[in-house]
Amino acid sequence: MKVAPSIIAADFSRFHEEIAAVEKAGADLLHLDVMDGVFVPNLTFGPMIVEAINRISSLELDAHLMIVNPERYLDQYIKAGVDWLSFHVEATEKPEYCIQYIKEQDIKVGIALNPETPFENIKKFVERLDYLLVMTVHPGFCGQKFLSEVVDKIKEIRNWIEKQRLECILEVDGGINDTNCRIVRQAGADIIVAGAGIFKKSDYKKAIENLRC
Repeated sequence: MKVAPSIIAADFSRFHEEIAAVEKAGADLLHLDVMDGVFVPNLTFGPMIVEAINRISSLELDAHLMIVNPERYLDQYIKAGVDWLSFHVEATEKPEYCIQYIKEQDIKVGIALNPETPFENIKKFVERLDYLLVMTVHPGFCGQKFLSEVVDKIKEIRNWIEKQRLECILEVDGGINDTNCRIVRQAGADIIVAGAGIFKKSDYKKAIENLRC
């Protein structure tokens, strides 16, 4: 089980120190929540901040684009130094283009699914993806309650991936903590994304270890 701290929950006044701290604590990659205030009701940061994070971190950067028409901005985030790049199928009419463009840049490509979006909607794309990002909260804000009803979808996706003998990684994000992480792991997640579950704890190393279940 890999753990990806979501820096949306970090203390932005101590950004450099926070990133260094989760690296030292054993994080496997950094999760970057990019929000545009349109697709989701919140704003975070853009490519300039991503590029700055890339300069100060040795971890792979996992960018989650919660923005409308992501195809317009893919190149900016790739040039900023991301290693993993996911977009919401609900936010674009050009998912095939996004997948192909990201793959051509030798970047891991993923599709993110909102809690209410059926897996059936993106099945046809999965064999071309490096990972799927399943949201267990409605995207937009840190610290939301984990939606347990999404667990069945995680199981459905894991079973389908194994049945098709695909190598697609399953990442889960939203309200995950040391209480419910075992449920997520048993459902089939490969990577857990956690914001408040790490950055709101006093001991980052212990928090990450606990999330590994």
